[in-house]
Amino acid sequence: MLRLITDFDGPIMDVSERYYRVYQFCLEQTKRPEQPVRELSKSKFWELKRTKVPERQIGILSGLDEAQARKFARLRRQTVHTLSYLVYDRPIPSAVETLERLQKQGIDLVVMTMRRVRELEAAFEQYDLRKFFPSDRCYCLSDDYVKTADVEDKPLLMEKALRELPLAADTWMIGDTEADIIAAKTHNIKVVGVLSGIRDRERLEQYQPDHIAKNLSEAVDLVMSAIHAIS
Repeated sequence: MLRLITDFDGPIMDVSERYYRVYQFCLEQTKRPEQPVRELSKSKFWELKRTKVPERQIGILSGLDEAQARKFARLRRQTVHTLSYLVYDRPIPSAVETLERLQKQGIDLVVMTMRRVRELEAAFEQYDLRKFFPSDRCYCLSDDYVKTADVEDKPLLMEKALRELPLAADTWMIGDTEADIIAAKTHNIKVVGVLSGIRDRERLEQYQPDHIAKNLSEAVDLVMSAIHAIS
């Protein structure tokens, strides 16, 4: 049995609109009345996010002073995962079709995400995605989980999944961040980084995934090609 473990945001969901709306809100809330600011375009903002420019620096680039930039970064952390903004997420083009293809082929699909239960359930309900991931194939954070850092929390989630899931002949991870790559490599799982999420190619390459693909569909094709090459 082939098992594919996929992150949710990045391979499946496009979060760029949510992040940009939160950026606009936080900039508006942080600036002084009549203070001139430089609101970044969505493309420029997303380019900065994908190269992992810190939130505080994004605030400064937008015209905030140092104290405002710190406030901006705090407000962003408090806001970005709220349900009122999660509604702006959209499935990546071709992602749902790829999940349907995998399901028809009998691939064991697992989702592993740093979303909390309520955040994952909201997206499942909004876009009818629950059908791809039964409860025993969903690994996310509890609603009261105290986060540390994704690169620390995700390997722990991977450890839990590997302890609970039945054995598979072959397991691959697909994700869009360094946390996904680190989680997979920590547990000797092959991993494909995708460029449809919040990191660019240069960032992903630093963590040496087995492959880098454009999106989930291309990642699945790479996995299938690798398996056939071995067999």
